[in-house]
Amino acid sequence: MTQEAFITGLLADVGITVNGSNPWDPQMKNPDVWSRLYAHGSVGLGEAYMDGWWECEDLAEFFNRVIGAGIQDRLRITPNLIWQHLQARLLNMQNLGRSKRVAQMHYNQTEAYLASLDARVTGSCGYWPEGVENVDQAQEAKLDMVCRKVGLKPGDRVWDIGCGWGAFMGFAAEKYGADCVGVTVSPDQAAYGRERYKDLSVEFQVKDYREFDEKVDHIVSMGMFEHVGYKNYRTYFETARRAIKDDGLFMLHTIGSPDSTTTIDPWIEKYIFPGGVLPSLTQIGKAIEDLFVVIDLHNIGPHYDKTLVAWNENFQANWPAPKTDDEHRFKRMWEYYLLCCAGGFRSRIIQVWQFVLSTRGVPEGYVTQR
Repeated sequence: MTQEAFITGLLADVGITVNGSNPWDPQMKNPDVWSRLYAHGSVGLGEAYMDGWWECEDLAEFFNRVIGAGIQDRLRITPNLIWQHLQARLLNMQNLGRSKRVAQMHYNQTEAYLASLDARVTGSCGYWPEGVENVDQAQEAKLDMVCRKVGLKPGDRVWDIGCGWGAFMGFAAEKYGADCVGVTVSPDQAAYGRERYKDLSVEFQVKDYREFDEKVDHIVSMGMFEHVGYKNYRTYFETARRAIKDDGLFMLHTIGSPDSTTTIDPWIEKYIFPGGVLPSLTQIGKAIEDLFVVIDLHNIGPHYDKTLVAWNENFQANWPAPKTDDEHRFKRMWEYYLLCCAGGFRSRIIQVWQFVLSTRGVPEGYVTQR
């Protein structure tokens, strides 16, 4: 059986017809796509899209069908995947030195994020309860829910681990009167946030979370734990435990995997999240033993599909028309990133969890916030 026949057969099993008429049917522009996919797996598929070798009107639904059926697991193991697993096993891919590489590679895409995200530049999953109609409203709803989950009060000192461009801190200071401090490994993020929130009680520190040395009332972390790495989960929570007061609450928002893994998709690792890995409930549970008690767990995974689709709509509307081959390739990389991730959340293979953690439980009982 040829490579093309084998892969088209797998796709046909989930209702995808190559060069078909459905929006999720891929349109092949270069016959070498098949050998590239077979030789390099997801890296080959993504790079072929970046190079314009195939098109798809509805990438999110294409990936929903592919990922939901586990087709990627039925393709051959590539040398790139083997090397990725060896690196993860033998090296700490998220140590202090390598965290700077993450800053240089991942967060140098500031302009693309500004074109894609909401008005507050919130780089994590939004929340879409009834009545929310756009991504700006969805992020406001999420940020407000997070403030309520930790019981934020005026004057509370809050540490945002991996604060990004400061969306949570700006919201918490503006709406709840909080005193906020955040850490980021990106000087560009800190510079943006310092200027935007210069009139609020918001402080940016450019450092790794392991270098933070203060005592705070509460901790919030959204969309950062995916960069911690499984070798560092315990260190992460030990650092948080040292920083938080005994009666404080810690809201951890993270993408999660149903399986305990040590790597992520090779294309995502190469182009978007170097050193990234998704935690499992088992890994988080083990890492918080004797440090924190889970007092609430909320799965908002389906909301990330809508968020990512909305981000792509913003990106398509705001990004300037590419003029060079490199500009075309970057634009296609970014839309591929947003929509393949949307498909992953739509398939429910990956989730988004919000944990509320306490050092010793809440004696008077915790009132769940949604």
